[in-house]
Amino acid sequence: MSDQFFKPVAYKVEGMSCTNCALGIKRALEKEGFHNVDADFTSGEVRFDVADESRLPMAVKRIESLGYEVQQEIDNGDKQKKGLAPIEKKFWFTAIFTIPLILHMFLPFAILHDDIFQLIMTIPVFIVGFFHFGRSAWKSLLSGVTNMDVLIFLGSTAAFVYSLIGTIYGLGHDYLFYETSASIISIVLLGNMLEYKSVKKTTSAIDDLVRLQKNTARKLTTEMYEGQETIEEVDASLLEEGDRVLVNTGDKIPVDGEIYWGSGNVDESLISGESVPVDKEKGDKVVGGTILLSGTLRIKATATGKDTVLSQIIEMVRNAQKDKPRLQNLADKISMVFVPAVVFLALATLAYWFFGTDLLFRDSLMRGIAVLVIACPCALGLAIPTAVVVGLGRSAKSGVLIKGGTVVDKLTAVSTVVFDKTGTLTTGNFRVTRLECFGKSEDSIRSLLYSMEKHSNHPIAKAITDAFRKAGTIRFDKVEEEKGLGISATDKEGNRYVAGSYNVASHLTTDDTHQVYLLMNDQLIAWLDLEDEIKEGAAEVIQTLHRKGLKTVLLSGDRQFRCDAIAGSLGIEEVYAEQLPDQKLDVIEKLSQEGHVAMVGDGINDAPALAKAYVGISMSDATQVAVKSADVVLLKGDLSLLEKAFGTTRTTRRTIKENLFWAFFYNVSAIPLAMAGLLTPIVAAFAMAASDVVVVLNSLRLKKRRLR
Repeated sequence: MSDQFFKPVAYKVEGMSCTNCALGIKRALEKEGFHNVDADFTSGEVRFDVADESRLPMAVKRIESLGYEVQQEIDNGDKQKKGLAPIEKKFWFTAIFTIPLILHMFLPFAILHDDIFQLIMTIPVFIVGFFHFGRSAWKSLLSGVTNMDVLIFLGSTAAFVYSLIGTIYGLGHDYLFYETSASIISIVLLGNMLEYKSVKKTTSAIDDLVRLQKNTARKLTTEMYEGQETIEEVDASLLEEGDRVLVNTGDKIPVDGEIYWGSGNVDESLISGESVPVDKEKGDKVVGGTILLSGTLRIKATATGKDTVLSQIIEMVRNAQKDKPRLQNLADKISMVFVPAVVFLALATLAYWFFGTDLLFRDSLMRGIAVLVIACPCALGLAIPTAVVVGLGRSAKSGVLIKGGTVVDKLTAVSTVVFDKTGTLTTGNFRVTRLECFGKSEDSIRSLLYSMEKHSNHPIAKAITDAFRKAGTIRFDKVEEEKGLGISATDKEGNRYVAGSYNVASHLTTDDTHQVYLLMNDQLIAWLDLEDEIKEGAAEVIQTLHRKGLKTVLLSGDRQFRCDAIAGSLGIEEVYAEQLPDQKLDVIEKLSQEGHVAMVGDGINDAPALAKAYVGISMSDATQVAVKSADVVLLKGDLSLLEKAFGTTRTTRRTIKENLFWAFFYNVSAIPLAMAGLLTPIVAAFAMAASDVVVVLNSLRLKKRRLR
């Protein structure tokens, strides 16, 4: 088998709504002999390797036999569907019928208390819940692991059947709990709908990355006989290695390549994450997807298609999302034992009283139902959705967008927080911090730098002119901006000045730690330090994380000495500088071996690391790709909200645990009484309803609860 060629295949699968759904598909395909199977319910993707493509119909048939719908192979260009999603339609439909059932608890109108009216209102809701949760419950049983939907299905069905029996036998209003059945279904559908919307936002990062790739290119060709060069606009995907391309100001560079003519200023924040554009000239490498801010370039393609850096980043994001660990819901774990045990006890109770005593079947059945009702997971079904909805709502009002209930569990388990530098800890706005002069006065150097740099629109030049705006102006006979070098100027006495990066002074000094060097007649007369402004409150955030026992790390593509300076001023303990996107993944992987890692970033280059980390945290003023790759978004780019993100999730997690306790306290403690026939179904139902109320009220406390 090792010498066979395996083709990777990816399908979009509708209806995969939980970890157990994905696990069932994975096991089924592996049983059929497919390799490297990965089913991801968050993205709705199923990926596997196949040696014989003729077996693909078998794979599709096997997936669909489990009740799912298989679409065509994944196409990142698919347009987003408009209108309400199926889960949204189900919720709004059930809500219409559930509201009148709840109103009977508050309003005296006779029709609201009529058992036939309540039955009519409940039937549409129950049918939706029966097929929605029943199908998921059945598929979870097929996978060998019972999920939350088994509990919801049993709870809603037990309440409905109990009420239906009361209606059929005319047992009175004490036996009517239709609103309980309908409320369970509607509330859980609401939670599913909110979860669906959150997941939908997080799984479009790859599509956004693909759209960054250049769709067209200006291909240069030379006529064979006339020797005349022509320009042809072609699809960038048709370019091949060695083709020549023209790129003008404002264009996205279509392929990875090498400049063979021209110069320009390129925004490479896509790859480096740094806000400062890079000067490019003949012989320099360029990356597809980056933007030419100024100048004209002619490029020879060195990598196209899947071999480009951007394509590799897309693949890294995809793989990172696939490998991201997913924490199984605590209630699902409990249900693995709880559900089978309750069903067994209910059946055992029915059998004992009917076959072992003289009790009538009706009364024996009612005692069996009493066991189901008292152990009915109604409160358990509400325990997590209500706490999550309240917690996510509070966090949103605080300026923190937490994408999905599973993030609550994950963020509380984080032990290390990794920060990107530019745009995350710093503002991206530069300021002058130090000016050192050699042989000339500081005032004259300020005037020289201001008079030269005002002719450039480079971010560093802008910072210099803003800092030295009050300095005197010097008139030069000639001023030129040389790409890749800096700015040169000549005064009326014939003195030549050059201001630029270390490249202009490398033959005069070995000190390369400064941003700008100023030369006069090829002699170093000054150097200048600039630094990115640290965001307000960043130091306090780091200190707070340390007090909570969290380790902090700085991970950036910027120079080592700059990263060390930022880390030192903020108190960050560990620094990884000059890291490319793939190297950032390696760092995240290394740190993950020590504990769960949260990554805080903002650039496209951070997208793979955000997805790879146990929890990805993005600034809302970041690129959309980074935002959609993350699990948590800090609105308005306010880093101080990070503390609220951790506090809200910790408090929500604590509330969930309390809810689970109360959900079981009433029910489990009374199961022996129900089995012994000492607890009537009416009292059992009351205890069940009481546990529901306790859980909901405890969740509502989360709105005002002090964050931990």
